[in-house]
Amino acid sequence: MMRHDVAIVGGGCVGLSVAKHLAERTDLDVAVLEKEHHLASHQSGRNSGVLHPGFNYPPGSKKARFATEGTARMKAYCEEHDIPCEELGVLVVATDDEEEARLDELAEQAEANGVAYELLDSREAIREHEPHAEGQAAFHAPEAASVDSEQYVYALAREARELGVTVYTGYEVSQIEEAAEGYRLDTSNGRFEVPSLVNAAGLHADTLAHQVGVGEEYQVVPFRGEYYEVRPERAHLCETMIYPTPNPELPFLGVHYTRRTDGKVIVGPNAVLAFGREAYDNTDINPRELLETLTYGGFRRLLASPLMLSVAWAELNKSYRKGKFAAASQKLVPDVRAEDLEKSYAGIRAQLVSADGELVKEPLFVEREDAVHVLNAVSPGLTSSLPFGEHIAERLAAKVTV
Repeated sequence: MMRHDVAIVGGGCVGLSVAKHLAERTDLDVAVLEKEHHLASHQSGRNSGVLHPGFNYPPGSKKARFATEGTARMKAYCEEHDIPCEELGVLVVATDDEEEARLDELAEQAEANGVAYELLDSREAIREHEPHAEGQAAFHAPEAASVDSEQYVYALAREARELGVTVYTGYEVSQIEEAAEGYRLDTSNGRFEVPSLVNAAGLHADTLAHQVGVGEEYQVVPFRGEYYEVRPERAHLCETMIYPTPNPELPFLGVHYTRRTDGKVIVGPNAVLAFGREAYDNTDINPRELLETLTYGGFRRLLASPLMLSVAWAELNKSYRKGKFAAASQKLVPDVRAEDLEKSYAGIRAQLVSADGELVKEPLFVEREDAVHVLNAVSPGLTSSLPFGEHIAERLAAKVTV
């Protein structure tokens, strides 16, 4: 039996940020339990690595606050810890009048959130930033950056350890039970007893929360996002980041271009239902988890929307038909051809869906007297991880150190 004051389940960017901030503020004996032997194996490492400066989020929202603060703090953190981070800027391109009107909305949000921006009103102005991009207008945010997310997670782990946190890797938490004083956690390497708990288990956070009666009105529905890489000799087609104009009705941005800190240009992701919470290939199936998704009332209600059904079909086509993926890519950069794209990696987004079929778009955590359950560390989770983790740490510290 192992004992600590606090157990944090999940060693991703949020869980490790909570650990770091908790150790900085308290004398608590903190442990992080990560089921994989390597950190950043899931959402924290399988992403585009983009720092989103906060222009795409409603003023006053948690997303806006955490993204704007998180971008600035992450850049400073990367500089302090020698983590690759390039401030490249992002170009959000409008291809028709409806999308151009939405750029004005982005500008209003950027203004309210204190995010630097520039509106470009012609094809020529766009090409001054991205010579191969195509559109009739664009929104340029110079503060957007590209970061090596895996190195960032490992830096957080090193710092947490230096502050006295015990980081257990290869410890999968299978069961959480309430005990006389706190919680009993069964793991693949033994049992833990702790007075306080933080559930930051990402793709499995809802499953663990449900074991203690928390968040039962929500369930994670896994969406896979697949990336292609532009062949090195064609990587000049994107010099920074090129994004489509977001649809406010959808939580997924759509296929876009990102130049990474290693010089590679990735294209994607799509957003297709994953047939398992860690089904990273479109041939991977976890029958139990797929059945869990398909029988969830919230998921069925979500697909009852004609918009979501049409989007689901389009995204599925991009997953199994490279030509469809290439066609989506060409809307932003017409010179890209299917043969320029090589299959790369995939990530899975832990999208929380409510029982009434609504996509939960804001960060969501549920507090108990001796616990915090992070049910929805929704995008931009990487960008927001430092202020979000600090916020969770402050909430827990206030409960257990009074």
